[in-house]
Amino acid sequence: MEIDGVFSGGGIKAFAFVGAYQVLSEKGFIFKRVAGTSAGSIVAAFIAAGFTVKEIEKALEELDTKSLLDPPKFSKTLPFIKWLNLYFRLGLYKGKALERWLYKKLAEKDVYTFGDLPKDSLKVVTSDLTNGRIIVIPDDLHLYGKDWRDFSVAKALRMSCGIPFFFEPVMLSNGKGDSVFVDGGVLSNFPLWIYDNGKRKRPLLGLKLSRPEGEIPPQIIDNGLNLFEALFKAMMNAHDNRYISRRHEKNIIFIPVEQYSATQFDLDDDAKEQLIQLGRARTEEFLKNWRPVI
Repeated sequence: MEIDGVFSGGGIKAFAFVGAYQVLSEKGFIFKRVAGTSAGSIVAAFIAAGFTVKEIEKALEELDTKSLLDPPKFSKTLPFIKWLNLYFRLGLYKGKALERWLYKKLAEKDVYTFGDLPKDSLKVVTSDLTNGRIIVIPDDLHLYGKDWRDFSVAKALRMSCGIPFFFEPVMLSNGKGDSVFVDGGVLSNFPLWIYDNGKRKRPLLGLKLSRPEGEIPPQIIDNGLNLFEALFKAMMNAHDNRYISRRHEKNIIFIPVEQYSATQFDLDDDAKEQLIQLGRARTEEFLKNWRPVI
């Protein structure tokens, strides 16, 4: 059965999506259109580019996640340089290693720009902090004077995955000045709204790296660090949680991964396998009762 899919953000926890995709493929579900935020956009892009579930497994299995952390030059011998980079370049890591890896993997399927993909098959969410707005790539590239057909898919994914303060933001000019782009999850971590617009031709399935809202305990705020964490989580989830209703929840696979950190790039093989198996188990349970409708 052909379906459309939306993948939430979640950083390194997105290994759970591999297990979910394994089960969906085994059951005969084929994604026709996909959208995603942050790490979810990477999984969505691989699917849109034509990677099989086995190929995605292999790509992630071979990936040394720590190699994606590219600190500024000389930071190993002069650690304070990394913190200077945070102040002046707005991120601890450059993010170029991530973009190079994405470019290399997508090139295996001859996918370089959005013009190499079927039209409307992939939507990537990022956050334009300069103008305070959610941006969907490729749809909104005209706002910056860019031709969507020539825009790099790897760069779009890098923009969507720019965890604030962790990776340097991406700058994009509109001819009048630069806009600063960071992780799409800052403004919409689960963009189910992209395809839920009354014009669907296929069932819509969401895959979200969290529990349902009603099962998430309230934040405990006792100090400034707690306050910052709660503030950031509220920014990531408030918009989407207000949109998601009981009607939507029946079409969402919730995968609880709260015990893992989105920036836990030193995940060992056992942890990766646990995430994959969790994705499998939650998807198998979900499909027992799912009745896909348009």
